[in-house]
Amino acid sequence: MTAAAPSLMTSRLRRAAAYVTATVGLMWMGACVPVGTVGMTQDTGQTIDANAPVQVALLVPGGSTQGANQAIASSLENAARMAISDLDGVSIDLRVYNSGSDSAQAAAVATRAVDEGAKIILGPLFADAANAAGVAVAPRNVNVLAFSNNTTIAGGNVFVLGATFENTADRLVRYASGQGISRIGIVHGDDLAGQVGRDAIARAVQANGASVAGIASYPLSQQGITASAAQIAATVKSNGADAVFLTAGVNADLPLLATALPEAGINPADTRYLGLTRWDAAPQALALPGLQGGLFAVPDRAMASNFEARYSSVYGGQPHPLAGLAYDGIAAIGALVAQGRSDALTKAALTQRQGFMGTSGVFRLRADGTNERALSVATVRNNAVVILENAPRSFGRAGS
Repeated sequence: MTAAAPSLMTSRLRRAAAYVTATVGLMWMGACVPVGTVGMTQDTGQTIDANAPVQVALLVPGGSTQGANQAIASSLENAARMAISDLDGVSIDLRVYNSGSDSAQAAAVATRAVDEGAKIILGPLFADAANAAGVAVAPRNVNVLAFSNNTTIAGGNVFVLGATFENTADRLVRYASGQGISRIGIVHGDDLAGQVGRDAIARAVQANGASVAGIASYPLSQQGITASAAQIAATVKSNGADAVFLTAGVNADLPLLATALPEAGINPADTRYLGLTRWDAAPQALALPGLQGGLFAVPDRAMASNFEARYSSVYGGQPHPLAGLAYDGIAAIGALVAQGRSDALTKAALTQRQGFMGTSGVFRLRADGTNERALSVATVRNNAVVILENAPRSFGRAGS
């Protein structure tokens, strides 16, 4: 290495560090330690009169003193009400409650909502709050469709609507395997989200007949990533990986990592990079060296754009990235009630095989409380997103 090379690497890392924000990505926000589990295995949920208004409680992280949470709360409520207006022949009595971000408050609010007649709960957002709400209303046999993506709280009467690590990892590994990629190294941050992501990737690799070609971690800091890059590269190379799967988030560690690893010798032309998070969430990230030619997953872009445009026309602004989850929850409930089913809010109905059409494509809920969302596989070419394989529009294919 020439004398100028270290300063070049330092300069690139500093530029990448400028992309790192003080807040963690949305995916990470949902990956917090649950306070307990519901533990119920039987069919759950209330029976209803499908010809009468169905009372739904929407739990949002509002509050006049919570700043950003209030904006999220408004966007979630707007999307839910837009979904209600789209229903044909179904009456939803939506009642909105402020669950805050505290688990005790969420449990109390969920209990009050059921006391006031709620037959199903939509929300809350944060994993510990959603878990607490689920535990609180489990004895009342009420299902919870939470906005979290943390699958550790899923099960019993709690379903997670957020895009999960497991779903994304499985989609990408299946596609990569079809492209002849069979040895996948895993590189993760040393926090809870990184560890959960690591395990999801490992399960997807095993399930799709590929092999884990080494696992490496790094501290979540500029210094930690810089210091770890050489060892990560050595681990990946020594295990013969033909791809490296990153858990890193675009608004956190990804910019540093996608700069440091190519500099350390993991050439994306030889070792393909895969991403567990949305690389297109920050446009400047598309110029990062490690992401060129890499693979990541995105929802059905046409449907997502349609939802955003409709939301903007109704409310005069862009929806929060999580707003579509509230719309999806109402859409699922409405679709089942429209069938005239008295069991529309039960687990047996919510987990119908064909799923539901949502704001970003088709999705379905699983009996274990997790979800499957149809995803497109994307890459980065010339600093732009290119779709390699579109998301399916139904779950009717063989093997689905």
